[in-house]
Amino acid sequence: MTIQTRLSHCVATVSSLDARRRCRRRWPRPDDAPGGRAARIIATLTLTGAALLACADNRGKTPDLSNDPATVAQGKDIFRNDTFGDETQWTDTLRMHEVIAAAVDPTTALSVGLKVDAEALPPEVVQGIMAGAVDLKSPATTVTLLKLNAVVGVKGTVTTTNGVDSLTAVGITCALCHSTVDDSFAPGIGKRLDGWPNHDLDPGAIIALSPAVTPAQKVVYGSWGKGKYDPRYNLDGQNGPQTIPPAYGLKGVHRITVTGDGDEIAYWNRYVGVTQMGGHGRFSEPRLSLNVTNGTDDQISAKLAALQAYQLSLPAPAPPAGSFDATAAARGQAVFEGAGKCSTCHGGAQLTDANSRLHDPGEVVSEPEPNGAPSYASRTATKKYRSAPLHGLWQHPPYFHNGTAPTLEAVVQTYNTRKALGLTDAQAADLVQYLKSL
Repeated sequence: MTIQTRLSHCVATVSSLDARRRCRRRWPRPDDAPGGRAARIIATLTLTGAALLACADNRGKTPDLSNDPATVAQGKDIFRNDTFGDETQWTDTLRMHEVIAAAVDPTTALSVGLKVDAEALPPEVVQGIMAGAVDLKSPATTVTLLKLNAVVGVKGTVTTTNGVDSLTAVGITCALCHSTVDDSFAPGIGKRLDGWPNHDLDPGAIIALSPAVTPAQKVVYGSWGKGKYDPRYNLDGQNGPQTIPPAYGLKGVHRITVTGDGDEIAYWNRYVGVTQMGGHGRFSEPRLSLNVTNGTDDQISAKLAALQAYQLSLPAPAPPAGSFDATAAARGQAVFEGAGKCSTCHGGAQLTDANSRLHDPGEVVSEPEPNGAPSYASRTATKKYRSAPLHGLWQHPPYFHNGTAPTLEAVVQTYNTRKALGLTDAQAADLVQYLKSL
């Protein structure tokens, strides 16, 4: 038996088991049981009421269930695996399933920042990759990886006819942008790191592969680069890509986005789920005169509490051992709280003042935007910026909302210059070490 045949056999077995699990998760039809019609009516009224309440005010409070293990586990599954029905956008409109099947081999996928979950690979696949027996230059291998649910943040529907796999639909999940892997198997292949922003991902390059995208749009998407995405371009037509933010260390922070548009993660989850991913549901924002509805069903509202619970459970990662000078960091903390004036905005347990105030664009050092782009804040509901929480700062360069500071050294230099802090080289170096320690 060849490695390719064994690979197909493994995939078929895993897919069969997964299909049975999916069947068990399907809602039973109320008609199938006694009193089914009444049950269906009650269920419809309940779901409709819940959806109307959720859609009526995106800023309504979602309960914090991050201490409930069952809810967190449910949210983890949603974060990793739920497309919210966005196959409507990625398959029906953008036709990305055709692109992947025809032209996206694993080598290409890894080059644009897609990641592979090593723990989803059967042993024979792992052995085949290590032995060079799996063709990483074949789109068919990418389809196989999708069938195994091994591509982080991408969900594929694969059908098999006469032993040949065909990718019939594709969608994306939250994990596409807000998860990466530890590269423990190979670059781009390893164990998942949920909440870590994927700054290797080039969303614009991926979207630009779609045959539905116009030449003018391809130019815009091609201008973004790795680790950046403009979450408003498809709504306002303006181009100003933002750095993909982390989804960890947010417990206790009540202004979630870079501009603090919402008071909780659920606000942004709904915004992204509907307006960016193309999931089925509704997002309404009166401050922007924005009202977007996808589909005739709501596949988002009922999942927001669990999804938020999982994200709130994700702590900021501690800095790697030996990654900073502890003695210099201690001196740097004194600079942070003194001459650097950092604690003026980055104070409290979360090192942010976001829960009490936002800042006008004129107060921040990250504007003007690069390449003549309009102020990002001007395109948002608050027209202001949030001070970012700093825990885990070491992990996610580049910095500032637009990624204009490639390193922490550049961050300190920018503040020192723009705010006329007068820090000496030694103070600036110590401050960098403190920031690396957070």
